Amino acid sequence: MTCLLVVAKAPVPGLAKTRLCPPATPQEAADIAAAALLDTLDAVFAVPGSTPVVAFTGDLVQAARRDELAAALDRAMVIPQRGATFGERLANAHADIAALGVHVLQIGMDTPQVTPELLLGAIDRLTDLDAVLGFAADGGWWALGLQNPREAAVLRDVPMSRPDTGDLTFQAFGHLRIGHLPVLSDVDTMADARHVAARMTTGRFASLVGVR
Repeated sequence: MTCLLVVAKAPVPGLAKTRLCPPATPQEAADIAAAALLDTLDAVFAVPGSTPVVAFTGDLVQAARRDELAAALDRAMVIPQRGATFGERLANAHADIAALGVHVLQIGMDTPQVTPELLLGAIDRLTDLDAVLGFAADGGWWALGLQNPREAAVLRDVPMSRPDTGDLTFQAFGHLRIGHLPVLSDVDTMADARHVAARMTTGRFASLVGVR
């Protein structure tokens, strides 16, 4: 059994995807973020034999597409994010998953192009490895799989949101048998959003961004 862990925050206008502004307005940026999260959750729910968990933070009541998001979150186990830094929140989420006694594949809400097939392929790779890591095109990473979620404790000391975060994360897990996943582009700017949407054939994100 593998847990598919999505780390997400409520897409609240003015707080979500602010680097999309301009040209997007804060409301439009939040709507794009909500579409990305919903598409991501659709892919997660379509992976057979997995347990969906969302490590969530923020005010869902103030979020864009709050009713649709609430319905989607009802289909997953939702746990609160804990920690002062992003690295701490990631490590703590994995620690919470460790109590379930399952492997974990963690993704975020910035790669709405993920498919069930891509996630299932990552899980399959984890069968013969201790860990797998998917680099992002900007130097970060979009996915981390671990046979033992407690190994994620090393993330507390990895600097996040830097061009070398992917490399530093890979080095932090250097004591494990670790493999690479495909590189994906995540969504930070509107140029990123258009790039990702242009390579999607279905989904809320592609429909929303493709008309801008």
